Amino acid sequence: MLLEFIDQTRLEVSPTLDPKRRSKLGQFMTPARIASFMAGMFGDLPAHIRLLDAGAGMGALTAAFVAESLGRETCPTSIDVTCYEVDDQLASILDGTLAVCADQCAGAGVAFTSRVVRDDYILQSLEPLLRDQRTYNYAILNPPYGKINQTSEWRLGLRSLGIETVNLYTAFVAVALQQIEVDGEIVAITPRSFCNGSYYEPFRRLLLDGSAISNLHVFESRRSSFKDDDVLQENMIFRVRKGVTQEDVTLSTDESEARAVSFSDIVRPSDRHAFIRLPVSGNDLADSVQALPCVLADLGIKVSTGRVVDFRTRDNLLKESGDDTVPLIYPQHFHEGGIRWPLPDFRKHNALADNEDTVKLIIPAGIYVLTKRFTAKEEKRRLVASIYDGGRAGFENHLNYFHENGEGLPLDLAKGLAAFLNSEGVDQYFRIFSGHTQVNATDLRNLHYPSRDQLEAFGRGETSIADLF
Repeated sequence: MLLEFIDQTRLEVSPTLDPKRRSKLGQFMTPARIASFMAGMFGDLPAHIRLLDAGAGMGALTAAFVAESLGRETCPTSIDVTCYEVDDQLASILDGTLAVCADQCAGAGVAFTSRVVRDDYILQSLEPLLRDQRTYNYAILNPPYGKINQTSEWRLGLRSLGIETVNLYTAFVAVALQQIEVDGEIVAITPRSFCNGSYYEPFRRLLLDGSAISNLHVFESRRSSFKDDDVLQENMIFRVRKGVTQEDVTLSTDESEARAVSFSDIVRPSDRHAFIRLPVSGNDLADSVQALPCVLADLGIKVSTGRVVDFRTRDNLLKESGDDTVPLIYPQHFHEGGIRWPLPDFRKHNALADNEDTVKLIIPAGIYVLTKRFTAKEEKRRLVASIYDGGRAGFENHLNYFHENGEGLPLDLAKGLAAFLNSEGVDQYFRIFSGHTQVNATDLRNLHYPSRDQLEAFGRGETSIADLF
């Protein structure tokens, strides 16, 4: 079968590709089973299909779409495919894939035409003759993943289209959405990171204002779908329809059956940031967190990112502490809710020089709640909090710290806050709201909290976690 042949080719060719170029282009080839699943997500197909496959690679998605179309009870009359692929080696394989697609369509009596555009999809779409065209009624996408710099040609070009986004994958979807006609459909596999966070808010609004979400399929991790590639981003598949009324959303995972979910459970009407929630399972506690009465400002507490960026102050980093140093706290110093410092044979650094160059990097003595900004995939909790109780210190940039106007917290409040952040409810909240394993200070500011009195009572052991919800 065509898809089996493509998958075998993927497994053989992928290891031979230049890893630096793959990283630059954000290339991750779609396995056949994922491609077939994506193709099956489309609704009823019209007689004449004009399909876009931007970043087509070897053509697995197009091949899956053709196989799906020919396998349906009513076949389309014609399929016209436009594939974009900037990599010449992959484009050559793509040519062969499209030739086989043509043969299969001919055997089924379906007219098949195709073209391969060996060019950058985003930049080529800026051409005046193409900018205002709506040439497709379907798109199937596994877009590249890579950050877009503020001054890059991509970023400036996207702005000329009215698109503001920070990553190639959201840029591909945004451009495709402009090129899809009303009632057309896009099925895409992307990281989940666009679902929350301030950087992706303009993209979320563009997506939600211009289309209706029909399906969301969530993977446990991106490695589960791209296990042959070195991919750690969590990912999802979504289907959107352009210019139609939003209805319930079909939500599924690789471990659970599809179910209908109200759109108001996906995007809360009162959410001014338009976060896309993914309530895949056990979301009662997460809902309870969302219903808590306070945001961080109500508690008189602030959260900041650790000030010490180690590579920017290398000359002031020391393996061992001394009279003219302060503790330097990394995530690796976290231990059972507290801090284990110093660490023997620590490959990083245990101390920060205390001098004029570092005065702005050092936090006053006191009690602080620290959280990891990044958690390893194998860690049980998405958010991990510990308490630092000691003298002046430096907090490394991979940490966030809670404070009162730059000073430490009262002990009871710190203990209650840390226990709350380490609770199952908060873990569920972040797994639903967050599209990645990173928890930034902005995410913590947007989190809802119990009252200050409740947290202090919890910290004194007078109440239980159940009393907070």
